[in-house]
Amino acid sequence: MIAFVQWLQGSPWSLAVRQISWLIPLMQTLHILANGLVLSAIVMIGLRAWRSDGGPRAEPLGDRVRRFLPWLWAAMGVLTATGLVLILSTPRRTLLDKTFQVKMLIMAIAIAATLVLAAMLRRASPDGAGRVAGTLAAATLLLWLSVTLAGRGRWIGNFIGNVLG
Repeated sequence: MIAFVQWLQGSPWSLAVRQISWLIPLMQTLHILANGLVLSAIVMIGLRAWRSDGGPRAEPLGDRVRRFLPWLWAAMGVLTATGLVLILSTPRRTLLDKTFQVKMLIMAIAIAATLVLAAMLRRASPDGAGRVAGTLAAATLLLWLSVTLAGRGRWIGNFIGNVLG
């Protein structure tokens, strides 16, 4: 892993990213906005799966899923693209950080849970998804919140370390 990180650190892509002063703040902003969109889409889908958003006149579950899943996948694409650029900006600090590695593991599980949830909800009846889907929706939301907190925890740790150290 160290050899890969050293190679990546010296790559033309990494050097180019570090030389463009406005790129990192832009990528961080887009990354945070996309993260918020992922969480929002999961909450909106989850609210319908939990039947807690409007009673019998609520939007059918299938319509809700079809409305929010494209936003969810688009936001995940933005998260991936911006995350890769952010990794290129500081490969050594990012890839060798245990917190980042845990975040990536949780994210892989969250993506798998999201895929299963999407498949399950596409096949659900229009008036509800059932207890299993509702539980999976809650677990998926908790996983994405964990990804978010793992990322912020890393940022907070680095910030405090720079201020105090």
